[in-house]
Amino acid sequence: MTSRWTLYLPVAALVALILTFGRDLPSYIVVLVSVLLAGAVLAAVHHAEVVAHRVGEPYGSLILAVAVTIIEVALIVTLMVSGGEKAQSLARDTVFAAVMITCNGILGISLLVGALRRRIAVFNPEGTGSAFATVTAIATLSLVLPTFTTSSPGPQFTPAQLAFAAVVSLGLYLLFVAVQTRRHRDDFMPITTAGEVIEAEEHDDPPSSRAALQSLGLLLVALIAVVGLAKGVSPTIEAVVASAGLPQAVVGVVIALLVLLPETIAAVRAAARDRIQTSLNLALGSAMASIGLTIPAISVAMIWLDGPLLLGLGGTEMVLLVLTVAVGTLTIVPGRANILHGGLHLSLMAVFLFLAASP
Repeated sequence: MTSRWTLYLPVAALVALILTFGRDLPSYIVVLVSVLLAGAVLAAVHHAEVVAHRVGEPYGSLILAVAVTIIEVALIVTLMVSGGEKAQSLARDTVFAAVMITCNGILGISLLVGALRRRIAVFNPEGTGSAFATVTAIATLSLVLPTFTTSSPGPQFTPAQLAFAAVVSLGLYLLFVAVQTRRHRDDFMPITTAGEVIEAEEHDDPPSSRAALQSLGLLLVALIAVVGLAKGVSPTIEAVVASAGLPQAVVGVVIALLVLLPETIAAVRAAARDRIQTSLNLALGSAMASIGLTIPAISVAMIWLDGPLLLGLGGTEMVLLVLTVAVGTLTIVPGRANILHGGLHLSLMAVFLFLAASP
């Protein structure tokens, strides 16, 4: 059932956007706009969830991931437009943060909740493994290779390399979507501890077509509001990070945490209902969409954005990525996880957050 606040907040955020667009905002207005921005993000993912429930799994997880990625791309582009040279690495920092949050934070807490509820969290290793392999391939192509290419100085692609990486990333994402939704759909369906596929939720009827269409319209309104309001508060976000003496990469972490918080809640709720596969679909689908859709979108945006696009990770970040891939592979292969697996991934998440603030 749709709550009243999810109906009114997108409209309120859109009104705030109309009233504040292009103006210098005093601090108290920035606080109000920030609250509406966070509320619009929550409302957007709620309405995406309603639409997702209507269409069922695995389409539902796909809709949620794409909706979150649209918000992420909007925030990155608006901050890059106003950030100047400091924002040249913003896309890399945000995408890497999204990968760490999804593959360690969301995945870890989902496994932990599921294991605490049933002692063992059970999921389909075929579907989860293919999703994790795709995330690993796209992340390596987009975030690791730029550090080692030699055609241009610095951790960046040449325009031709960037275009090729964008096409390959988008192609791999679309190929995975085809596998997830058509050829091997059962590999991404929730399963019981006995390995039986759960076709639908047993306790909650899907929303009506009218409710789904209403949520679709409010989702579009919320996304428009998020894009516009983000531009208004972006100078304040950067000023707060600078005044606290934190690295510029923290801005990317803040963006990723903001847009992925509602999806984290959705994944934990699914894990609490013993739908671990749905939680993992959300986590890995978001990671994949974050790279496979964000990098192509930013590549197109670079046509009119000034300055280079720094994509290559540093040594510390690469170590964290390799460790995440190694631990994630060992977690996924058996198709069963206990609280230790969840704790390992949450520990890696904590290490990432600490090193982002104190490199």
